[in-house]
Amino acid sequence: MTDLAPLVPAATALLARARAAGLMIATAESCTGGLIAALLTEIAGSSDVVERGFVTYSNAAKSEAIGVPAALIATHGAVSRAVAEAMAEGVLARSHADLAVAVTGVAGPGGGSAEKPVGLVHLAAARRGGERLHLEARYGDIGRSAVRLSTVKDALRLLERLIGV
Repeated sequence: MTDLAPLVPAATALLARARAAGLMIATAESCTGGLIAALLTEIAGSSDVVERGFVTYSNAAKSEAIGVPAALIATHGAVSRAVAEAMAEGVLARSHADLAVAVTGVAGPGGGSAEKPVGLVHLAAARRGGERLHLEARYGDIGRSAVRLSTVKDALRLLERLIGV
């Protein structure tokens, strides 16, 4: 099980900055399975900042829930920059949030390939009417929980960058 407790201070600071800026956050998560939203909503008072979260673990969920074109997934694969960016855009289109973060990757221990190894994660973040960010992280085969925890940390950092823009 992934221990999110060490990330509570960073998440608390993120929520305070979003609150001060009047911004709402939404998430779309694949390899983290809802950990980003869980971390944010662990903090009392988060309901005035966290708008909603989507766990889109399967390719069908990515298409049905947040509008990622199936052809995009077929062309690039679910673990790709194109899909992560489409996930973030889909969240903004299907929510009232101002900021969206999306993650898709190979947490392991299996499922990797030479082209897309265990530990590869694509993160994307978008601000309504504004900045778009992407991060390709290659955490390595450090264990499922560690990949997921590292992804959550980087997702928080992307959201922080969007608030600062």
